[in-house]
Amino acid sequence: MRDNARMHQVLFEARNLTKRYGDATVVNDVSFAIAPGECLGVIGPNGAGKTTTIRMCLGLTTPDAGGITFHPGGGITFHPAGGSTHPAAENTFQNGLQMPRDALAIKAQLGVVTQFDTLDPDFSCAENLLVYGRYFGMADAAIRARIAQLLAFAALTHKASAKPGELSGGMRRRLSLARALVNDPQLLLLDEPTTGLDPQARHLMWERLQTLLGQGKSILLTTHFMDEAERLCSRLLVLDHGKKIAEGTPRDLINQHLEPDVVEVYGAGALALMDSPLKRLAARMEVSGETVFFYTQDAKLLLQGLAEDYPKLRTLHRPANLEDLFLKMTGRQIREDA
Repeated sequence: MRDNARMHQVLFEARNLTKRYGDATVVNDVSFAIAPGECLGVIGPNGAGKTTTIRMCLGLTTPDAGGITFHPGGGITFHPAGGSTHPAAENTFQNGLQMPRDALAIKAQLGVVTQFDTLDPDFSCAENLLVYGRYFGMADAAIRARIAQLLAFAALTHKASAKPGELSGGMRRRLSLARALVNDPQLLLLDEPTTGLDPQARHLMWERLQTLLGQGKSILLTTHFMDEAERLCSRLLVLDHGKKIAEGTPRDLINQHLEPDVVEVYGAGALALMDSPLKRLAARMEVSGETVFFYTQDAKLLLQGLAEDYPKLRTLHRPANLEDLFLKMTGRQIREDA
């Protein structure tokens, strides 16, 4: 986790957010807080309520219950595990900028990268930045003074005159990030910012986001990539069926909910392991397709038994990770898009 002094302040706070569409409750009593310089990740399967939560934070969707407060510069203290502490905690929630009452003032401090590119195809990279800055009431001279710096940050200096249609997917995502920084926001809201990118482009985007965190920017990030969440996020919020089912640092969540060792076994006949005496060496077993997953406190005896009794099966021994946590908490069944 980052600078502990900063982690005791709140920049952005959502309390008891609830959103219904007809009889369906898509976000159900969700609360969280973000500190200056922190990246809070929101993970969950399709239909978990991630995008609706982001839309409420942006003022694009009005919650049916709960509220959102922005504290410029950080205003109250809180514990990273959740909850706030203050001599008048309930009142401080009302003391900051409120969404939707102060939507324009809050949006002036936000930068947004959506799931899908919203770049103007008729403008060059530089022109996209210029026009976007005008939405915040910035003078052209002030925007132009930032364009070279933002293009350099996005590694797009050589593409200043190119239009989005001439860029690769990774370049367009970096241009979207640069555009989100035009107004020098305190908080970035990134909704699956690396979806569709190849590994090289994803890693470059991660490096840029780490740089922003190091500069004190805060990030609210939704992602389906567990390696991305583990690499970038100070804390994680796990949503399923609109409810918060877990919150904590990536490592703490893994330690609290999973056995430390995982052995994956696959190959012809692997499913027979479900009825093998070796199952007693696992605290938990799961099957996905033709792969059997053993979750265990110590894999030594299990690996020895597999080598002796099932030499033709292939094995992978690794530490438990966020993907294991995600699948344990939300299940292995495929969720269709909501």
